[in-house]
Amino acid sequence: MTFTLATWNINSVRLREALVSRLLTEETPDILCLQECKCPVDLIPREGFGALGYTHVVARGQKGYNGVAILSKLPIEDVGGHDFATLGHARHVAARLENGVTIHNFYVPAGGDIPDRAQNVKFGQKLDFLTHMRDHFRADRPHKAILVGDLNIAPREDDVWNHKALLKIVSHTPIEVEHLGEVVESGRWQDITRQDIPQGRLYSWWSYRSPDWDAADKGRRLDHIWATPDISSAASGSRILRPVRGWQQPSDHVPVFATFDL
Repeated sequence: MTFTLATWNINSVRLREALVSRLLTEETPDILCLQECKCPVDLIPREGFGALGYTHVVARGQKGYNGVAILSKLPIEDVGGHDFATLGHARHVAARLENGVTIHNFYVPAGGDIPDRAQNVKFGQKLDFLTHMRDHFRADRPHKAILVGDLNIAPREDDVWNHKALLKIVSHTPIEVEHLGEVVESGRWQDITRQDIPQGRLYSWWSYRSPDWDAADKGRRLDHIWATPDISSAASGSRILRPVRGWQQPSDHVPVFATFDL
């Protein structure tokens, strides 16, 4: 069974329904995991996606914020969603394919602007969320699993435009990278994108604040595809669709792709 999977922080699935439909039409992934859908589950535009062949949807949502969804051409079973760090946020959902592969779709909190939990509650929530993820996967070590999503951390020096400049900027601080590393260890997760593209700068996010995102190219790799070691060797074809950032009224994130032959 070969399938292509993509992950994309869409920053409002209703506002950008046309962009999602364009991606599904042009790239035809078998599975698309979305984050920051910003709507209750019943307002996800299923009819339009279903007309393109994505008739299976597993999601968690809330009004105006957060929200995660898995759109699939392949049959999937809803296998739950955890409220990590007990924030009451729709930030995780999991689905299982018929071949037994479980897909976890995450939207990790961004963490605000100040990298100090004593001064910034949101940063503390982010660290707590990652700690809960670590503990969850240590207690129930995953097998035959894929983890995707906007993890809001660029862990490697070449995952950001300027390592030294961003060491005190939320998303690349040492404490965040350390916490993410503990999540990786807890599930023995393999970074599929970097497995396929081990060297060079890679970005999946460019700020809306940048007047010319393409020329300035001050990006960060915040969006990830991981897999457990028992299936990581079956992954290939990783790519990041940078041109999508230039679409009309785009998200500030772009889709990340990988193919699995299982």
